[in-house]
Amino acid sequence: MTTATSQARLPDLLRRLTGDEKHAVSAHSTLDVLWVLYDRVLRVSPATVDDPQRDRFLLSKGHGPAAYYAVLAAKGFIPVEWLDDVAGPDSRLGFHPDRTLVPGVEIGSGSLGHGLGLAVGTALGLRAQGRRQPRVYVLVGDAELDEGANHEAIAYAGATGLATLTAIVLDNQSATHGWPGGIASRFTVNGWSASTVDGRDQAAVEAALTERTGRPHVVVAVVEQKGR
Repeated sequence: MTTATSQARLPDLLRRLTGDEKHAVSAHSTLDVLWVLYDRVLRVSPATVDDPQRDRFLLSKGHGPAAYYAVLAAKGFIPVEWLDDVAGPDSRLGFHPDRTLVPGVEIGSGSLGHGLGLAVGTALGLRAQGRRQPRVYVLVGDAELDEGANHEAIAYAGATGLATLTAIVLDNQSATHGWPGGIASRFTVNGWSASTVDGRDQAAVEAALTERTGRPHVVVAVVEQKGR
């Protein structure tokens, strides 16, 4: 199946996921970023989910993972039929992803604000093992940055030069206060490089995700405001 054919299936796959409509807008806002990651960037496949040299993707923005499940199904990580029974009594697909139940999922998420710290730890662990090739990507929501633990993760990654780490901040303008100078400034002041792109422009997202600067990198993907 071609890439174009797989991507064309995504709307139908999303329609099969029901029961968590309250998170639909937030979940679907991640669709383009997730597709670019799994289709063009990540060095991981259904055959290599346990390969120590694989890239790691951590979904910190784990509320309403409909788009994540649809992309995993489109790329062959999980059977399409699983999408018909999200959060059912015998389902592996919960309202938050579970790494012990879903092939290809690296962390259990949904309690917001933890993914960036886990990504820093993952990148440090790979460095300690001498594994320089695998990259670590983590997708967070802009409102998650209100959580204090993220300040420590951002500062530590910059101070230790975690060049294999890329954070993607999905900006749907749902943060409580915002930040002077914008989201990217929170990272660059701590030694990160940064790109701000239209989160619906897949070519721009791909270019930003594949940028290599010798420093931890953040991609701020701006999408439509939540609630509109």
